[in-house]
Amino acid sequence: MTPFLKRFTEDTSGAVTVDWVVLTAAVVGLGLAAASSISGGATDMSENLGSHLSAAEIFIQNE
Repeated sequence: MTPFLKRFTEDTSGAVTVDWVVLTAAVVGLGLAAASSISGGATDMSENLGSHLSAAEIFIQNE
């Protein structure tokens, strides 16, 4: 059993996959953090734009 454990601990055949999984998880986490931090401001901005467009008068030329 000892040679098996020694060979298992020295094997690096999956190290790149683990690196990519960790890197991808970090990118997804940062994306979610950024989206959650700007979501409130984006909602307020869209509500302000909607009320501004609702209050705007339409000018039709040549009538």
